[in-house]
Amino acid sequence: MTRELYLSVDVEPDGHVPGTSSMISLGACAAALRDEDGGVVALDAEAQTFYAVLRPITDRYVEKALRVTGFDRAQLERDGRPPQEALPEFAAWVDGLAAEHDALPVLAAYPLGFVWSFTQHYLHEFAGRSPFGQSAHYDMKSAYAAVADSAVRDAIKRRMPSALLGPKDSKTHHALDDALGHVDLLVGLLRMSKRDAG
Repeated sequence: MTRELYLSVDVEPDGHVPGTSSMISLGACAAALRDEDGGVVALDAEAQTFYAVLRPITDRYVEKALRVTGFDRAQLERDGRPPQEALPEFAAWVDGLAAEHDALPVLAAYPLGFVWSFTQHYLHEFAGRSPFGQSAHYDMKSAYAAVADSAVRDAIKRRMPSALLGPKDSKTHHALDDALGHVDLLVGLLRMSKRDAG
């Protein structure tokens, strides 16, 4: 079996669609390793993190979405990191962790579609490539629906067992806090999937 390194990733944008909106912050942590035998090892997520607050790339934004991020537009334009600086650094961070763990990186998110679209757009636009390729991603929402025999639209956190979510589950709209908050859910789902498959 292919060794895989699962990175919990979260983003906070100022709108709904990459390109017409900007990704305001990006947070990620190394969450779990699936070894050659399919075993899932939880990693010390807080020891291996990435976080960046980014300068907007467009004048278009949704006021309500920006307000949710907690950031001020003028401050972001003044103090946010240029994406062409931060995204190559993020790609290199992912590459370094993958090499350290001798595993292929997988982007894991809840919900995946939203996080994946912004992350991939920014990686290709500003780093020229994605260390995740075109399809190395894991959707925690869909995975829960599969193992719980639930409709995808019903696979929401308030219907999940608290033991699966873990004590760090959060939705603070701070990208790194939320990425860390999804680690217990990710590890639990990976282990449940292995039990169900076995």
